Amino acid sequence: MLKMSAPFLLLLVSSLHASSPLGKQTLPKREARRVPSCVRCCGPGEQPASITASRYARMTGNSIYTVPKIQPTVDITILKGEKGEMGERGISGPEGKVGEQGLRGYNGRKGQKGQPGPPGNSCKQHYVAFSVGRSKPLHSSDYYQHVTFDAEFVNLYKHFNMFTGKFFCYVPGIYFFNLNVHTWNYKETYLHIMKNESEVAILYSQPSERSIMQSQSLMLDLQEGDEVWVRMFKRERENAIYSEESDIYITFNGHLIKPAVE
Repeated sequence: MLKMSAPFLLLLVSSLHASSPLGKQTLPKREARRVPSCVRCCGPGEQPASITASRYARMTGNSIYTVPKIQPTVDITILKGEKGEMGERGISGPEGKVGEQGLRGYNGRKGQKGQPGPPGNSCKQHYVAFSVGRSKPLHSSDYYQHVTFDAEFVNLYKHFNMFTGKFFCYVPGIYFFNLNVHTWNYKETYLHIMKNESEVAILYSQPSERSIMQSQSLMLDLQEGDEVWVRMFKRERENAIYSEESDIYITFNGHLIKPAVE
């Protein structure tokens, strides 16, 4: 009821002020009682707003007198559902940087004595020997020519390779080698006993009308991986050695005298 009479009181005061004669001193206005619930409906020079308009102004956000908004609070725990199933494992991320090396740990306790191991490789045993022969004659056809052998008398642990014609040292130590050949009539005989790619001994015989047996022997200090073989050397004269299928005249022999580690 108080809110509806406020506009009429304002109109009545403004009409009395307009009807007072000029030059006549106006009576002091009585201060209106301040009503906390009054709402401004119009300003100076404005038409009084209707009750419906003032109510609309209070309900809209464009007026300076706005209705406070009510923000409802929802308890999330009431709406929380049941725990879902575990998902699939994702892809691993990139590998991180390598960390610094840690401190050395303490020495552990000494373990128990182990069982004896199996026997070692037979190629490492301190017994090496070979004896091979050639049953075919050989003429030098090049400046250097490798002499191969086709008869195997002794080849302990297969240290002599019959395919390459070379002895391969598996056991370091002192070795004895011997080369025997049969010369050819009226032809020169010139052979090298080779250690790897270097000649270490020569077997030589001048041309003669008679063929003879020639021999060369030596000892070599070999390391593991060294190779010993025979090479024919050609000069201005024809170089050849003789042998037969039935009678072998060419032989190459070697054996270990003392291993480097006993």
